[in-house]
Amino acid sequence: MEIGEKAVRLPSAGEVCIKVLVAAVSCPDVTARRGEALYTGTPLAQKLPFTPGYAVIGDVIAVGVDVDSISIGDRVGVLTVTGGYTEMLYWKGDRLIPVPSSIDPGEAVPLILNYIVAYQALHRSAKVRAGEKALIIGASGGIGTALLELGRLAGLKMYAIASKSKHATLREYGAIPIDYHTQDFVEAVGQLELQGLDIVVDGMTRLATIRRSLGLLRTGGRMVSYGEPAGLGELGHILATLVKTNLPGSGKSFKLYGTSSYFLGNRKPFEEDWLTLFDLLEKRKIKPVIAARFPILEAAKADALLESGQVTGNIVLLAGEFH
Repeated sequence: MEIGEKAVRLPSAGEVCIKVLVAAVSCPDVTARRGEALYTGTPLAQKLPFTPGYAVIGDVIAVGVDVDSISIGDRVGVLTVTGGYTEMLYWKGDRLIPVPSSIDPGEAVPLILNYIVAYQALHRSAKVRAGEKALIIGASGGIGTALLELGRLAGLKMYAIASKSKHATLREYGAIPIDYHTQDFVEAVGQLELQGLDIVVDGMTRLATIRRSLGLLRTGGRMVSYGEPAGLGELGHILATLVKTNLPGSGKSFKLYGTSSYFLGNRKPFEEDWLTLFDLLEKRKIKPVIAARFPILEAAKADALLESGQVTGNIVLLAGEFH
C-alpha cells in the first residue's frame, strides 16, 4: 500500500464531494487488496492500482447539479466497497446514508458495514426471537462482536466460538465461549443443548463447518452464513448444501447473506436498519468495540493488525480533525 495524491475537483452532476472523517477497516478490504475475490466482475475484484475501503462517514463539502436531497454540511455514511481509504470521496448523491451529527463518527462507522451485516443476519435472515438459542461462529471480530451485542439485545442465549484470549469479551455479552483450538464445538454445544439450537450465524463460510453446524439445529432451526468462501469449488459445494437443506421435509433452513442486494437497488431494508442502528447508538443501547484507531495515512499498519488475527472488535482510520 502506498500513499498517493489526486487533485481535488468539483463534483460532477449527481455527485457530492465528502470530506472523510473516518473509514472502517474490514475483512473485505484485505480480500480486495490481496486479489482474493472469488470471481472477476464482483466489486471486490479490482485491478491495480486501487484504493481499499468498504465504509466511511464524512461531511458533504460540495454538491453537484441534480442533487437536491443533500446539502453542504450534512453528515453522511457511504457503503463504498472500495475507495474508502481517502480524505476526499466523490459519491452518488442518491446513495448516501444520513448520520446523526450528535454521535462520534469513529464509534458510528462500524454500523455502516459490520453492524448492518449482523443486524440483518439476525433479524431479516434468521428472524430471531427472544429466548432462542444461538451459536455465533467467528465471534470476536467486528461483525462477531456486533452479533453478540445485538443478540443480547434480542434476548438470545448465545454460544460463541473464538480463541481463548478473547473469551472475556464474549462473556461480557453473556455468551458461553468455546475455544476452537481446544474444543470441538459440536460436542461442546451438543452436550449442553440436547434438543438442538434454534440459530447458527456463521462468519467463516467453510463447507465442513456448515455441515457440522446444520447438525446442531433442531427442527425449525435456521442457519445464516455471511463470510467469504475459500474458492469457487467450495462455493459450489456450499450452494448444493443450501439447496438440499432448504428442500421440503428437511425441517431446517440455510441462507447465505451479503450486502449485494443494496447495490442491486433494494435499499429500503438497509435504510430502515441503519436508522434503527443509529437510534440504538444515540440511546447508548449499543457501543461498538473499537480495538484501535489509526491516522488514515497509516492504513497499511491498520490492515496488518487486522490480518494478525489479534483484534477483538473494530479498527477505524481517522482523517482531518479527528486525527
